Amino acid sequence: MEVLERYFDYLKGLISDALDDQSLTPRRRLKRYLNVITDKLKRDRWMIGCLIGDFSLQASSHSKLLRQRLDRIFREWRSLFATCIAAAQAAGEIDSQFDAADLAEFLLASWEGAILRMKVERSPAALERFKTIAFETVFKQPQKLAATKPQRRATKRSTAKSNRHRK
Repeated sequence: MEVLERYFDYLKGLISDALDDQSLTPRRRLKRYLNVITDKLKRDRWMIGCLIGDFSLQASSHSKLLRQRLDRIFREWRSLFATCIAAAQAAGEIDSQFDAADLAEFLLASWEGAILRMKVERSPAALERFKTIAFETVFKQPQKLAATKPQRRATKRSTAKSNRHRK
């Protein structure tokens, strides 16, 4: 249990470093956290994953005390992400269709699954696939914010086409 506590304290430091960075928008902070963890997993050559996930898979069925502690860890972990997700929703960076706590649960569960696949494949492919899909779907910027840039491009294309037709 002591190893788990130390690991979670270490992890909370990484979470805090990423999610509390006010120089980034909340959505970017979420991405930053996943990139920080990806870099850590790369240093471990894609062989070592998350101790919390490993304990959840291996030991939770053998110890009620451990299972209860893991549940509290996941609740606290989810809360940290839910706060950042709620801030992103309030800023209009992430759609508010779903509750921030539910999105945080999705993020953690899916990320832990990607880490398991990473360990099997000894490759970052599952992590990168998760990040790409999550931020292009669930954590995608709503059309209001995202529409600004494509409209500018469309205008430039339209202008270029107009110039061609004038010649």
